[in-house]
Amino acid sequence: MSVQALQHAIARMYSNNPTRMYSPRQIIELLRVGNNIDSVKFAVEQLAQNGGVPPVMAESEQPSFADRRRSATTTVRKTVSGVVDMTRTGDAYVVTAKDENDVFVPARSLYGAMKGDTVEVSISPRSGRRPEGRIERVLERAAEYFIGTLYVQEHIAVVVPDRKDVPDDIYVGLDDLKEAEHGDFVVVKVLSWPSRSSKMLRGKVTTVLGKPGGHHIEMNGILINNGFNLTFPDDVLAETAEFSSEVTPQDVAERLDLRGIPTFTIDPADAKDFDDALSIRFIDEDNIEIGVHIADVTHYVKPNTALDKEAYLRSTSVYLVDRVCPMLPERLSNELCSLRPNEDKFTFSAMFVMNEDGQILKRWFGKTIIHSQRRFSYEEAQDVLDTKQGDYAAQLTEMNRLAHILRKQRYKDGAISFEDEEVRFRLEEGEPVDVYVKSRKDAHMLIEDFMLLANREVATYIQTKAKGQEIPYLYRIHDTPDIAKLEDFARFAAEMGQKMDLQTPKKIAQSFNRLTKEVATNPALKLLMPLAIRTMAKAVYSTNNIGHYGLAFEYYSHFTSPIRRYADVLAHRILFENLEKRTMRFDKDTLDAQCLHISNQEKKASMCERESTKYFQTIYMQKHVGDTFDGVVSGMIERGLFVEMVGSRAEGFVPFDRIRHDSFSIDAARMRATGARTGQIMRMGEPIRVKIISVDTAQRKIELTLVS
Repeated sequence: MSVQALQHAIARMYSNNPTRMYSPRQIIELLRVGNNIDSVKFAVEQLAQNGGVPPVMAESEQPSFADRRRSATTTVRKTVSGVVDMTRTGDAYVVTAKDENDVFVPARSLYGAMKGDTVEVSISPRSGRRPEGRIERVLERAAEYFIGTLYVQEHIAVVVPDRKDVPDDIYVGLDDLKEAEHGDFVVVKVLSWPSRSSKMLRGKVTTVLGKPGGHHIEMNGILINNGFNLTFPDDVLAETAEFSSEVTPQDVAERLDLRGIPTFTIDPADAKDFDDALSIRFIDEDNIEIGVHIADVTHYVKPNTALDKEAYLRSTSVYLVDRVCPMLPERLSNELCSLRPNEDKFTFSAMFVMNEDGQILKRWFGKTIIHSQRRFSYEEAQDVLDTKQGDYAAQLTEMNRLAHILRKQRYKDGAISFEDEEVRFRLEEGEPVDVYVKSRKDAHMLIEDFMLLANREVATYIQTKAKGQEIPYLYRIHDTPDIAKLEDFARFAAEMGQKMDLQTPKKIAQSFNRLTKEVATNPALKLLMPLAIRTMAKAVYSTNNIGHYGLAFEYYSHFTSPIRRYADVLAHRILFENLEKRTMRFDKDTLDAQCLHISNQEKKASMCERESTKYFQTIYMQKHVGDTFDGVVSGMIERGLFVEMVGSRAEGFVPFDRIRHDSFSIDAARMRATGARTGQIMRMGEPIRVKIISVDTAQRKIELTLVS
């Protein structure tokens, strides 16, 4: 490692174990680096001078080999908890929240644990460099429902799961088939799990989906296989049915009445769950009041009810190409909580008095009641902004001006402006007839800027109210980029004429923003953007605030989407109990566990959305077998190249054995392939012309061959 990368890695290691001291040799072993003892000692001394880490422990202070061996024979196995991540071989890693290294678990020691399960794993005291362990118990199952094909025999029935990582078939009693027939695709709920004494899974059929095939089956399979239920339990629906839509005088008396202020929503044209609304009021010539009004889901979803437990279990709505799997039942998400126009609605509002320069002079949070006068689609709002005519033209224009100020300040502070492009489909009778990349204009970014403002200010309020005594809260945190990945990316970007300054996190952000501007005018650089995103850490929920690097916010939370995110529901509850002079500290350990679950559910929802997009891309490209397309090299492995096709952004694979008269080797960074005979070099991001040979919709695979 370079000195800078080594210091970054050491600092992160100490942050995970702040009270422990290490020798240089231990640091080398823990980080698995090739640096010598002197270089490690120098790196630590530099960090220690800045108060970042304690000094290293002398080698003489370390226990001898004999002492360590005696200790190992008597040490009780260390136990940690984490989430199972399966490998293709059937072995797994348990990804832990606090320990630096993931724990390897061989297939023989999984004892029925499956991908995504939260488990307790014991680590062998003789693990060496790679911690190895065994599953002691499953703390939380990632999924209890599975989708598969039913096979009925004379005395027994089995469901063969569609998920490849489910180790065994699921046995179903003939009384638990729910009228399903041999060969049907079904949803099965597991009633008993494998154990150390038995590998057998037993379950019952809950939903009959019909014969295999079709988009409906595929989409439901994606949801079920990632642990999302298709339907809500009866007790949840019964609870929801009891809610009244009436707004009583007592309800109004308990809230700030904002129904007289011009208020509107801006959402996608096909949206039904309207989380947020905006209002604007011109106080005088110099000051403006902006209101960010969020659906008050906590008015209905009370702690520890069946509805609350189901919402937490799901933690997020999942948006597939042709459907939504909601976090809340439709009566709440699309009716009672949705901020529909011309209806009185309960909201939790963030109000800001701002001057003409966008500076916040005063802020207020509290329960409110609003009445949205207009529902805009993004396209309708953009038309008003472009023409300066139409409903609320003056209000939208002023809000857009303030949004530009907020955005400019964010980038000045070090926010990163790039984002991955979103693929959309035009469907006719459920079939994809067109695929395109969603464009983002001022109407989209206006909403985003004011949501970011509310999320930032809520988190800031909680922090400042604490006054040295922590009020546990759910923060949305984003760590600095992985320095090793950044260095690989910087070398590749340099080959394409783009210099990255990696000296400080702020300079890294400025380099990415310069790259974004270059990409806008030079399509050849476009593939650098997803590669740049891969260097970024993943944003997660945590009670331990480290700030949000990508947004350049010191404090940031999620407050603005409680209809579709459970994190926001928790944020509302905690904020409400800490308004004005009230102070309530929720249990931090409980919140930590909730943060981990919600972050895992968010990750699974993203997987669903990617799988859904990839499926419809393959369905669309199936109609184009034999056609040629422009593309760019988007990845490479020893067997061949991945190519992303322009327009559809569908990714296909070119096997090297389809390229005649040559064999290729891949460099260590997987950035270029070199032909052994011809010396031909193919680089990541290089334009390439390909022909579609075959499409496998079941495997979501597109095979290509080179045209030029």
